[in-house]
Amino acid sequence: MNGFQRLLTAVLVVIGLGSPVPVLAAQAPIHFADLNWESGSLITDILRIIVEKGYGLPTDTLPGTTITLETALANNDIQVIGEEWAGRSPVWVKAEAEGKVVSLGDTVKGATEGWWVPEYVIKGDPAKGIKALAPDLRSVSDLPKYKGVFSDPESPGKGRFLNSPIGWTSEVVNKQKLKAYGLDDSYVNFRSGSGAALDAEISSSIRRGKPVLFYYWSPTPLLGRFKLVQLEEPPFDAEAWKTLTDADNPNPKPTRSLPSKLSIGVSTPFQKQYPQIADFFTKVDFPIDPLNKALAEMSEKHTPPRQAAEAFMKAHPDVWQAWVPKDVADKVFAELK
Repeated sequence: MNGFQRLLTAVLVVIGLGSPVPVLAAQAPIHFADLNWESGSLITDILRIIVEKGYGLPTDTLPGTTITLETALANNDIQVIGEEWAGRSPVWVKAEAEGKVVSLGDTVKGATEGWWVPEYVIKGDPAKGIKALAPDLRSVSDLPKYKGVFSDPESPGKGRFLNSPIGWTSEVVNKQKLKAYGLDDSYVNFRSGSGAALDAEISSSIRRGKPVLFYYWSPTPLLGRFKLVQLEEPPFDAEAWKTLTDADNPNPKPTRSLPSKLSIGVSTPFQKQYPQIADFFTKVDFPIDPLNKALAEMSEKHTPPRQAAEAFMKAHPDVWQAWVPKDVADKVFAELK
């Protein structure tokens, strides 16, 4: 090494030791709950697109059951649940009371949940040669006399009720409702492995014109695709509702579910750290008919949630642009073209 090279090396070492080049830490992603039902996954990806493209912040998703995700939100291990049926689970109620989580907005007006049957079970369908097998079925109180109509193939003498997958808050509620309505001796509490499996079971039965009794909710593809009838339940009672959400309560009381209000669940630290995004979340409002239609198309075509979200945003720019400032909307719109 000649003198010049030694001098240059020494200078570089001094510069390297005395003036280190700063290393910028990567922006930590905002963790969204990875919801495993269609409306939850579609809404989540719409929110993520706006956060990423409009606010320039990275996001990702973390999977889990409803209960584990609400627990993670309370611990700020995730920051956002895109479709939160607030007030339904003891986990949420406790976390909200402790100031750890907040529900923002009223995201889907007209949402509902309950027990359903295909319309042809009650009215028949002459065009398809289907006879009305339960013409007087109106209420959950009528179900004992129709257990043979909804016969469980694995338990002769009992009907089958299709419940939510294990791990959903609604699965606990429905299990307790079977007891409260006096149906646990006449109906099998059948749990599907996932939301997709529940959809497949219901859709297969309807396409074959078979009777099926199931729990479901809106917004969903099924309500946009098939003619369904929601069974009547007793009026809502707040004290009875507490017995339905408690899986260990031995004497649950009958009541319809808590009136539906969908919102965006966020951790309190997230709300404080990102007030501009929290403000955007309070304005989110999905018209239910276009949403159900988009969900039906997403389900029929097996469209990935991100692709379905982009398609919805391109088809309905007036919907989501009303939620955010114009400069944010312009950034998102430019990325969607």
